[in-house]
Amino acid sequence: MCTVLKPREHRLILFNKPFRVLCQFSGARPGRSTLADFIDAAGVYPAGRLDFDSEGLLLLTDSGALQHLITDPGQKLPKTYLVQVEGAPEKNALARLRRGVRLQDGMTLPARASLIESPDIWPRDPPVRCRKSIPTAWLELTVTEGRNRQVRRMTAAIGHPTLRLIRIRIGRWELGALEPGEWKENTDPDRGEQA
Repeated sequence: MCTVLKPREHRLILFNKPFRVLCQFSGARPGRSTLADFIDAAGVYPAGRLDFDSEGLLLLTDSGALQHLITDPGQKLPKTYLVQVEGAPEKNALARLRRGVRLQDGMTLPARASLIESPDIWPRDPPVRCRKSIPTAWLELTVTEGRNRQVRRMTAAIGHPTLRLIRIRIGRWELGALEPGEWKENTDPDRGEQA
């Protein structure tokens, strides 16, 4: 299913959410960073969310229609993540991700999953705590659902808990070269079709 928005003036912001930042502008406990610490743009709100302990691409908009397009489960907008996991997944573990994994709330839809080389990305602060006796590996994982903490639960279900999670793409919108805490305005937000 593909939805194309009718042209109109609205804003779409691409933001690289740092680790331990809440996906809200206000209401946080003292000492917790929010979007307001990074984004000075009136009238925009997150289209979806990214967990406190996850990093990467977050889209913000002032358009209810675009927000709905991005977050509506019926659109099945693909979301791609770089995932550092504990251990070294073998072919059968990746095959389970590709078929779908049974979680407590049911089977997931099939994902695109591949083992990748360590990506050239920014260091995390604080760094991931790794154990010398247990190797780590990186996956590129694309899902089309938006269940709560879905990627973390999927990797745990195949025996490889997530250590670091970075979203790099939502539909056709990509994180690109944005550094943590940086944001930019999209130049053609009216193109809202799926990638």
